[in-house]
Amino acid sequence: MKRRTFLGHAGSLAALPLVAPYLSDVARAFPAAAPLRVNGARLNEWLTRFDSIGRTPTGINRVAYSEADLAGRAFTQQLLRDAGFTPRIDTAGNIYARLEGTNRTLSPILIGSHVDSVTDGGNFDGPVGSFGAIEVARTLRETNTRLRHPLDVVIWQNEEGGTTGSKTAIGEMTDAELAKVARSGKTIREGIGIIGGDVSRLAESVKKKGDIACYIELHIEQGGLLEKAGKQIGVVQGIVGLRWFEVTITGFANHAGATPMDQRQDAMLAAAKFTVAVNDAVRGEPGRQVATVAAWWCRPTPPT
Repeated sequence: MKRRTFLGHAGSLAALPLVAPYLSDVARAFPAAAPLRVNGARLNEWLTRFDSIGRTPTGINRVAYSEADLAGRAFTQQLLRDAGFTPRIDTAGNIYARLEGTNRTLSPILIGSHVDSVTDGGNFDGPVGSFGAIEVARTLRETNTRLRHPLDVVIWQNEEGGTTGSKTAIGEMTDAELAKVARSGKTIREGIGIIGGDVSRLAESVKKKGDIACYIELHIEQGGLLEKAGKQIGVVQGIVGLRWFEVTITGFANHAGATPMDQRQDAMLAAAKFTVAVNDAVRGEPGRQVATVAAWWCRPTPPT
């Protein structure tokens, strides 16, 4: 499915999982009512406007804690205000806004995504889920449709830099991770303060078991499988488990023109063979595993 077509349906698709399980008993009493639909044109207009924030000749650059990221967060909070909600920032820097349900004793449904980007990213990775969540909440409010559960829209901070926002929500942010430097050049610790959080009170942002009824996130497809199969939407059945490795291959610098081939210790040649070997190993086993050798940095061996 093409992205433009997908976005035309994105908001209404985001609403579907919410409507059936969580509508109040009163709403269920009217099965003949017209299906609830969001304003797709409004959602697309938000995404079009948002495209200019962090736009460069090579892509979108709203890396966490940068000026573009701050502008994107301000834009998102204004969308929430325009929709009639009062956004709040938790101690981790995540943005929340609530639509109350008919039963305040029930745990909230959490729906949302992120608005930061990778370097030279696209405009739909994150904002589709974030703005789709806002549009769902706004449509429910405008149509006076009451869910039994409260509905919390969440915009996670720095998801592209290591799922920082959602990690804080489950209490897995360590001191070592807070000291890491984001792509903007600021540490995570500094960044949380810049966006309105408070590192000294991170425990207050942690969600305990039972605090959330469920979590829903609308996201673009990044693997192309749905498009190839002609499907408009899919339901996630598993999450990719990432492992990163830094590999050092040590060679020996010598004269490139005069050193005989049988006396060379070429690190780049070994690195090239290593890259091919990784690809062959992953393809040689059945399954959906993937592997990428992303970058090499080559520098001469320091003299001894």
